[in-house]
Amino acid sequence: MATVPFNRAALAGRELDYIRDAVASMHISGDGPFSHRCEAVLQDLLGAPRVLLTTSCTHALEMAALLLDVQPGDEVVGPSFTFVSSFNAFVLRGATPVFADVQPGTLNLDPASLERRLTPRTRAIVVMHYAGVGCDMDAIGAIAERRGIPIVEDNAHGLFGAWRGKPLGSFGRLATLSFHETKNVTCGEGGALVVNDAALAERAEILREKGTDRSKFFRGEVDKYTWHDVGSSYVPSDILAAFLFAQLERRDAIQRRRLAQWHSYRDALAPWAEATGASLPAIPDGSEHPGHLFYVLLPSAPARDAFLAHMREQGVGAVFHYLPLHLSPMGRRFGGRPGDCPVTERVSERLVRLPLSGGLTDEEQQRVIAAALAFAPVRRQC
Repeated sequence: MATVPFNRAALAGRELDYIRDAVASMHISGDGPFSHRCEAVLQDLLGAPRVLLTTSCTHALEMAALLLDVQPGDEVVGPSFTFVSSFNAFVLRGATPVFADVQPGTLNLDPASLERRLTPRTRAIVVMHYAGVGCDMDAIGAIAERRGIPIVEDNAHGLFGAWRGKPLGSFGRLATLSFHETKNVTCGEGGALVVNDAALAERAEILREKGTDRSKFFRGEVDKYTWHDVGSSYVPSDILAAFLFAQLERRDAIQRRRLAQWHSYRDALAPWAEATGASLPAIPDGSEHPGHLFYVLLPSAPARDAFLAHMREQGVGAVFHYLPLHLSPMGRRFGGRPGDCPVTERVSERLVRLPLSGGLTDEEQQRVIAAALAFAPVRRQC
């Protein structure tokens, strides 16, 4: 019996047609027609003054660090329970990462833990909307405004999500998106920088084009382009943008399918979770999530390991997720110690993600559900 993969990307519409169109036009480098179409869709969805496609969400975060002029000696505060790029982009500029804890319900940045870690050296607050469930942006926004610290949203999980009716990715001075193969809409590898502060838009365009005003030259706004600022090559090929635009065109259908899968898991597993002592994702009032991922929190680390082994035996590609960054080898170099972020430490050792993707079939999802329901009561395994 074939394994149900954790992720399987899927064509949603006219991806191959648009790639052929891009190749036929012979504009296969960056900032071509499909790039502009993608950026226009995202700007409209997020109400942003400017969105710039990038080669990855990581590169969009690196651009954010450059735009905020992060320097050696600055501190950047964010959750320990996140992907390494949330901090690494700022560490590359010489900043010191400061790891805050998450809330047990949403696994998002805890405003109280955040505030305790702010100092006069704090240059930015990074929020990551875990599983596409919005952070408490009322509390975090109030803290940031009171202290005069810009927010950067790592919105890799949260495109199409909202907090109190406002799109995720529209709260920070800057935000980033991911179009990696595992995301709701994808081009394999890709991202975007969302510039919510119009004053940063022109410089963002320059940084993205290797520090030059090359984009102005192509628009006919200058008769030659030259070096103006630091920067790098963050512009993706229009071939990738062609694939992405086809996915964005079908976003409503993609989201209906994704959310249907998410709700199928929750409805089927809720009685099992109650009986076994496991927990399912918590969606707070005011949060609209995009169904990016579905996880199960087992009651202990041994139960989690047993569950993962059971799912492997059943041919299901269930996986764990982030390890606490403050306990990583790099995190310890910056002073991370056991006990610094107790919720993160408890959650990380108990979490399992179930397959959820555009290529997951109904039959495969039923296999995943059946395998989970066949797992012996957790309390007897602990």
